[in-house]
Amino acid sequence: MPSLIKERIKDMRRMGFKLKADDVYSDKKASLKDAVMQFGGGCTGEFISPEGLLLTNHHCGYASIQKLSSVEHDYLTDGYWAKSRSEELHVPGLTISLLERMEDVTDRIAAGESKEEIIAQASKGKGCRASIEPMYYGNQHYLFVYRVYKDVRLVGAPPSSIGKFGGDTDNWIWPRHTGDFSMFRVYADANNEPADYSADNVPYRPKRYLPISTKGVKEGDFTMIYGFPGNTQEYVTADAVEYVTNISNPMKIALRTTRLDIISEAQSKDVATRIAYAAKHANIANAWKKWQGESLGLERLGTVAKKATYEQEFATWAADKPQYATLLDSMHTAYEKAIPGYFARELFNETIAGIDVLNFALWLNSQHEKGVKLTADVQNVGRKYYLGDYRVEIDKAIAKQMIGEYVARIPATEIPAQLTAAIDSYGGVEPFVDGLYNGTQLITKYPLTHDEIFADPMVQLAVWFAPQVAKNSNYAYRNLSNVPSVEKWYREYMQALREWDKERAFYPDANFTLRVAYGTVTGYENVDGEYHTHLTTLDGIMAKDNPEIYDYNIPQTLRDIYARKDYGRWSIEKGGKSTIPVCFLASNHTSGGNSGSPVINGKGELIGINFDRTWRSTMSDIEFDPDICRNISVDIRYVMFVIDRIGGASYLFEEMDLR
Repeated sequence: MPSLIKERIKDMRRMGFKLKADDVYSDKKASLKDAVMQFGGGCTGEFISPEGLLLTNHHCGYASIQKLSSVEHDYLTDGYWAKSRSEELHVPGLTISLLERMEDVTDRIAAGESKEEIIAQASKGKGCRASIEPMYYGNQHYLFVYRVYKDVRLVGAPPSSIGKFGGDTDNWIWPRHTGDFSMFRVYADANNEPADYSADNVPYRPKRYLPISTKGVKEGDFTMIYGFPGNTQEYVTADAVEYVTNISNPMKIALRTTRLDIISEAQSKDVATRIAYAAKHANIANAWKKWQGESLGLERLGTVAKKATYEQEFATWAADKPQYATLLDSMHTAYEKAIPGYFARELFNETIAGIDVLNFALWLNSQHEKGVKLTADVQNVGRKYYLGDYRVEIDKAIAKQMIGEYVARIPATEIPAQLTAAIDSYGGVEPFVDGLYNGTQLITKYPLTHDEIFADPMVQLAVWFAPQVAKNSNYAYRNLSNVPSVEKWYREYMQALREWDKERAFYPDANFTLRVAYGTVTGYENVDGEYHTHLTTLDGIMAKDNPEIYDYNIPQTLRDIYARKDYGRWSIEKGGKSTIPVCFLASNHTSGGNSGSPVINGKGELIGINFDRTWRSTMSDIEFDPDICRNISVDIRYVMFVIDRIGGASYLFEEMDLR
């Protein structure tokens, strides 16, 4: 945790870090933490100028770029580069959150102060929000105070053939050649405080921004990742790992494969559909491929067996300690009881919740249950969210498959009785779904009266599912181990582990709060006799270039530059010839949420933007293997090259500190 960085600073300096602990984190002076932000709902970004200019990943900005795109202005395919501040495009709904401070409030809570009181007090101030997050399964609690900025504008994005080069095929794979970056600018009011979008707003002036190193990286260089990793489960027992590898991941992978196949086929036939479903396809595919690598990695490491052995050793130590002697038995029993309900929730999310118009119906019913009057304005909010960029034939095809999978995989007693009867009366799932879509007015009519809404067959189906939705809310947690009936045992378990395993370095699991990870630039042995080096170059892009395949069809401008070897100041020598660096590997422990995180060298300079892990690293949320786990970053020199030679936006360099 950044506020505890003093505990690690000697080790960091031994590896090549040149700055002090309070340069990394301080709530009394400007520090590196002030250059880092939570971008949108689940990514990281970093300031690179004193005028609010920021970098994040292309895939983090993807939904925003899509929102601003149309067939006439296809910024996903063609990219976008503002030529002046006046051309920067406001992205409705996009926010960034800057951490003001973090504070251990464990003692305050233990003394009787309520979390609500602490949060309310900390949230005072324009644009402030606060949260209290548990660490070590509730053994400690930390307060996080943020400033939220709502006026965020797109400055530049490369075409997807650079920013998403390789698409789903290369996702999680090394060697990698993806220029995964996009640029935005944060605007504030005249007092540098958060404000709604206004033409009168001015660029935000950050307390700290990152200088950019153009020197490059070499094997063994120090690297530091600063960002908001979302989810690790380092301390879970074998029960949890067995559930992931044998039950959860196989189900989710199979169901997402079906959805992706339907969407991909439709996208291949129509440009407008490709744009409309681009972000949705990417969101579905990202976790789908990650889970495949995760399962393979956990099996390769034998994580279930390792956990079981570790727990046996712990049980031997705990046997004569009454407070811990039966702890593992209690945890095992809790898992057995929690798994059916948690699986039902995951299955619902991967099937029923994958149907867009049914999601709209579920939302309408939930609003009604909360006492919200379903006015035209309320309906419009839901329509925009659930039925924006909507294609009924895609949704219907998905519905046929997903409802079929749901009723096949869930115990019959869990299926709404009305749904079973309706499917039987139609003679099967497919004719039932045809009748459902033929009868619904949610897609074709707006606004609907209250009576029309609740007479609609899609809303009737949502009402049938309402008890299941309510039951699922009992399992609406990040992981199986966070279900309260299971998690309650982990507080004691963490206490016990820290008493017993005194040589182990214990860090709190990631939970979308600001964290530091550090390591070195390094390759790895992929398989026996096959070493993957740390750097890829433009030559690798050209080897993959294929105009027949959307994800590998690079811009003609890049082909022309390569043919002329017209690289300008960004050129490097490799293998006796001139080329451009593209991506590099390092040994930092990252997780979802670290997308867009700055990769910082020993001098505190930006050398890259983290965007992925290697496929063999995706199990690192559960077990981190330092020999094989590597994070993938786009080299900052490639980012600068693309801004300059592809985007023609070198004027942006004038506000950066290029070193």
